[in-house]
Amino acid sequence: MKDLTTGNEGRLIWNFTLPMLAGNALQQSYNVVDSVIVGRVVGKSALAAVGASFPVLFLLISLIVGATMGFSVLISQYFGARDLSSVRRTIDTSYIFLFFASLLMTAVGLLFSESILRLLDTPEEILPQALTFLRITFGGLVFLFGYGSVSAILRGLGDSKTPLYILVFSTVLNAGLVALFVIGLGWGIAGSAWATVLAQGASFIGAMIYLNRTHPVLKFRLRGLQFDRAIFKKALGIGLPAGAQQVLGAGGMMVLTRLVNGFGADALAGYTAAGRVDTFAIMPAMSLSAAISTFVGQNLGAGKLERVRSGLKAALLISAATSLATTLAVVVFGWHLIAMFTTDPAVVAVGARYLLIVGGFYIVFSSMFVVNGALRGAGDTVIPMLVTLLALWVIRVPVSTYLAARIGMDGIWWGAPVAWCAGLAFSAGYFATGRWKRLGPARPAPVPELPPEEEEAEWNVSKF
Repeated sequence: MKDLTTGNEGRLIWNFTLPMLAGNALQQSYNVVDSVIVGRVVGKSALAAVGASFPVLFLLISLIVGATMGFSVLISQYFGARDLSSVRRTIDTSYIFLFFASLLMTAVGLLFSESILRLLDTPEEILPQALTFLRITFGGLVFLFGYGSVSAILRGLGDSKTPLYILVFSTVLNAGLVALFVIGLGWGIAGSAWATVLAQGASFIGAMIYLNRTHPVLKFRLRGLQFDRAIFKKALGIGLPAGAQQVLGAGGMMVLTRLVNGFGADALAGYTAAGRVDTFAIMPAMSLSAAISTFVGQNLGAGKLERVRSGLKAALLISAATSLATTLAVVVFGWHLIAMFTTDPAVVAVGARYLLIVGGFYIVFSSMFVVNGALRGAGDTVIPMLVTLLALWVIRVPVSTYLAARIGMDGIWWGAPVAWCAGLAFSAGYFATGRWKRLGPARPAPVPELPPEEEEAEWNVSKF
């Protein structure tokens, strides 16, 4: 694991971000590989069906991020404060909670998949394929929740490399399975869904094997698991606003998809392809946000407030450089990037237009995400939630709805830059007040002494 409380702030954040960025890129390549093969082999209607399913899947991923956020923040703060016993109990509590949460979400998803798709005004010609894709994905939800839990634990402890190594294997497996199921066996969109579920399962199993072979505090064990109500309450207090933020974002995606659905299957297919490219474009910002969150959590736990400010400045400079490079790439090569997914000129035109409009504002999005990540690391997750509420529901959805009725699809795309500018202004203004400092590091209630075998490992960081 990595101690982020000493050393050059910018170098630490960048080195911590790189493995997460590579890991996120590999994880998102699931969607890209699926979409390219489905769009090229099965057809644009299947590509649109994947796009119709995406807002629902994004909601699930958002719930996982929100559910694990509180635990990850606590782990990083306890780690910074050198409180190993609380780290262990936080990990145990997260295992128990997320297991039962995944079972509940699986049941809800399987029961209401069709109702959700109809609520999104999914075109009838793609509804059966979208429903098939969703139901298979819901069936493998326990793997998605499990891997998300392990990744959050490792990030909180400063380890961003191990998830990358595991994802390298699972991504290669996913690509091979998609080719086998869709091209070789002709399973269509169902083959794509099964490939993703099996690849996620491999990621989760690989992560659990790693945990059981490293440090005693990380080892998964059914016997002796501790559910700590005080820690759960603290994690919930941090995670619920973060979860609400993610759910609000997912809900906004659903509304926007419904707007796009009103322009037909070609529009949805183009939006889906552009969304895959867009996901890669904003990935550096999301990885930097996670890195600065862990950095702030550890340094706040260690009482080093000046390093928090210096780290944020370094992260903003890095985000500016990466987002400008990304903007150049998507604006210049947007048409060619969309053409990877389909040769249909109408679909390509929709996607390329989206990237041209939205791509010029990645620097704004990146800065907003980095500042929000710093706030979350301090445990101040209410403000990022309010930023999402303001940027998405108060600004983006109404602006996109208004402009779509007057200038067509371009109006939907222009809602994003307007919302990002407002969100950045709000987040930066709040951070400047310094109110985030009032929360301080988490302090749990006294707990029993560690067992002898774990006492030996306490805070010899090299053993992590």
